[in-house]
Amino acid sequence: MISEKSYLWKHFENIEDPRTSYLIEHKLVDIVALIILSVICGADSWVEIEEYGKSKQLS
Repeated sequence: MISEKSYLWKHFENIEDPRTSYLIEHKLVDIVALIILSVICGADSWVEIEEYGKSKQLS
């Protein structure tokens, strides 16, 4: 069985991150994965994507 992280992350891990390095709080690949997964789960806006991310956030 292929782990979802290794399968999904491999496709996006080489994306060049244009952000300023000292301002980065989250890895770009994690943001991309969050967006994809939240849209699959029905998110239709950036607010819903944020809500989805917060609901999955580890404490």
